[in-house]
Amino acid sequence: MDVERLANALSTGALLDVLKKECGGFDLLHHWQQGEFHQDLVLSVKEQHGLPGPILVVSTNGNAGVKEVLCLDKVPTEGALWHSRCPDIVEFTGEMPMVLAVARTRHWFDPTGLLAADARSEYREEFRERQPGGGWRLKTT
Repeated sequence: MDVERLANALSTGALLDVLKKECGGFDLLHHWQQGEFHQDLVLSVKEQHGLPGPILVVSTNGNAGVKEVLCLDKVPTEGALWHSRCPDIVEFTGEMPMVLAVARTRHWFDPTGLLAADARSEYREEFRERQPGGGWRLKTT
């Protein structure tokens, strides 16, 4: 088992099925959304079966397509994960654990484009607000 094989599942459901069959399952530790079109699932695998570490960060697009799979030795914070991707955005801080393996798919693109002030949005302007670090979310008030 390697992260390339997991990423090549290309969909979240297919990737999770592989983890169930070949790694004895997983625990969902975190689910983070940054903007409308990016989500991160932080998973702890039950059995590593060839993976170099026990923690996976599965990044997906708005359609649950897998963009990237990171394998880590420790659980990252959301701020550290985004700081490693976008070090120039001061709202993201933290020390990223060692990345032991990474695989990107055809769905991957530089995520900083999702965070720009003029980033594309499917939310009408009056119903959205900027998230810390960038990206749009529905207004909370």
